[in-house]
Amino acid sequence: MLISSFAQAGAQPLAQPAPPPARSADHGVFARDLLAALAVRPHAISPKYFYDAEGSLLFDRICELPEYYPTRTELSILQRCAGEVARLAGPEAEIVEFGAGSLRKVRLLLQAFERPARYLPIDISGDHLATAATLLRAEFPQLDVQPVVADYTQGLGLPRASGPGRRVGFFPGSTIGNFTPEEALAFLERAADTLHGGALLLGADLVKDPQVLHAAYNDAQGVTADFNLNLLARANRELGTRFVLEQFAHYACYNAPLQRIEMHLVSRCKQSVTVAGQRFELDEGESIHTENSYKFTVDGLRALARRAGFKPGPVWTDPQRLFSVHWLQAP
Repeated sequence: MLISSFAQAGAQPLAQPAPPPARSADHGVFARDLLAALAVRPHAISPKYFYDAEGSLLFDRICELPEYYPTRTELSILQRCAGEVARLAGPEAEIVEFGAGSLRKVRLLLQAFERPARYLPIDISGDHLATAATLLRAEFPQLDVQPVVADYTQGLGLPRASGPGRRVGFFPGSTIGNFTPEEALAFLERAADTLHGGALLLGADLVKDPQVLHAAYNDAQGVTADFNLNLLARANRELGTRFVLEQFAHYACYNAPLQRIEMHLVSRCKQSVTVAGQRFELDEGESIHTENSYKFTVDGLRALARRAGFKPGPVWTDPQRLFSVHWLQAP
């Protein structure tokens, strides 16, 4: 869901598309990371494990909630700036979307761009991505859509650019805020290398009234709570664990000194959990830290981009300065 004014490291040229990882391998990595999270205190695990098919659907519901301003605000910004972005991108551009999800926002770019050459959506949730890509092909029958099922935070393989146009990266939703400062810099450096000579269109949530942030991550309908708890439900489905979801509570708060929302799953009681035959004790009130959502200032994000090798260009915001969209030119 959402970073601040930090930066990222190392990148390498990308080659052929990575095949979808085997489900058994996926489960093995999930089990490994969950074991590692429970073996140390404080407990923490990557938010990427939110996004199985069920989690992706829940996140789509979050984006429609009245309290959750980022999606509708970013969409309004993209509607206003899509023509200018298309002029900056030029004809026959290729769009690479990191963490593509439901492919909703990219439609605004595809409608505005002049003869887009190809669209490469990258997402970790293969089933969700396949469904979304099928719908997009029906809407844009002339467009070459090549989904890539992969973890874009790791080493990626992408096909070579398909035409004379620029390669334009698209990273909306302020997902960059889920990274640690070091991970954020690393991602942007890899993106700068991958988009060599092109650009990155990046969405970044802005620092704002903590009350607005609190409401966005603690919605009245409890959808965000279900999204958070789905991480444990996914472990039950895929790893055979027996987490009792009713014994955990969703907790989200704004850490003002670090300019980030933190999401946790808090144990409501003293309990034991078993993962891959290993047993772990959780005390009452102990938490598993599941997500950070850092918030930026405009100047901080631009400084981060410069550290990664980008040349910052135009910035678009909404009238309330809740959210920002940045054009970053790759070296």
